[in-house]
Amino acid sequence: MTTTVTRPDVRAVPPVRPNQGKERWIRRAPLLPALIFAIVITQIPFLYTLYLSTLHWNALKPGKHEFIGLDNYVTVLTDARLRAALVNTVVLTAGAVIFSMILGLLLALLLDRSFFGRSVVRTLLITPFLVMPIAAALLWKHAIFNPAYGLLNGIFGGSTDWISSYPKGAVITTLVWQWTPFMMLILLAGLQSQSNEVIEAARVDGASAWQIFRRMTLPHLRQYLELGGLLGSIYLVNTFDAIFSITQGGPGTATTNLPYEIYLTTFRKFEYGEASAAGVIVVILTIIVATFALRVISSLFKMEENR
Repeated sequence: MTTTVTRPDVRAVPPVRPNQGKERWIRRAPLLPALIFAIVITQIPFLYTLYLSTLHWNALKPGKHEFIGLDNYVTVLTDARLRAALVNTVVLTAGAVIFSMILGLLLALLLDRSFFGRSVVRTLLITPFLVMPIAAALLWKHAIFNPAYGLLNGIFGGSTDWISSYPKGAVITTLVWQWTPFMMLILLAGLQSQSNEVIEAARVDGASAWQIFRRMTLPHLRQYLELGGLLGSIYLVNTFDAIFSITQGGPGTATTNLPYEIYLTTFRKFEYGEASAAGVIVVILTIIVATFALRVISSLFKMEENR
């Protein structure tokens, strides 16, 4: 009787070359200038901003730089004007992101269908995103919202001053017009990644268009919606062009968000330390949102790898 002995599966481990670490640094060496440049233009100014945020520094009193620790942060978080700016930032960002995502989804569903001239329509719908923010703001301020010769009053009649009557609506409308194409492109990519075979099988089984959208398309687009919302929030939370050009933060402080309030604190009050503290808080909030965005992007890549 012959006994067969099975040997365990031992995989060969590649030998470690003595110069392997050196080779890695040689491969990474071409990237070092770009890394150093990025550190110089981003991290050094941020570290200097952190230093400024600990000082009581008013430009009207040169030579008086008093170290006050975290007092500027306490001022930023307790000042009524800055709290109002924080609320306006949330309202303007959330309003622009939500409405642009809804319109972007509708346009993506339209462009996902085949029809004559689809490429031309797609190009025209992308165009607003290519317009410079300051140019888009001036376009809406003078060509559309102007009470004397604006397009809205030309259509509906009257002489309504839309910017003074609805300042938040005017800013949000301008941002939605410009950012809807961005949302549309992300959601259109999600729609085109959906399996056509599964949808056809659902139609054969008798599912209606609404049932397919609610039970199949919308769950499939969940991560794309999250990605569009998070990326849009990162950009829109720093909105300055539209507010500066259309409303100047008014009437009163109705549309003053944190970036515009930082501008006023720096160039109107000349409080450099307080403005630096507010800027650091905005950066921290942006990093928090960006962290969620990176997690969503990572999950999208993992989902594509598992297919």
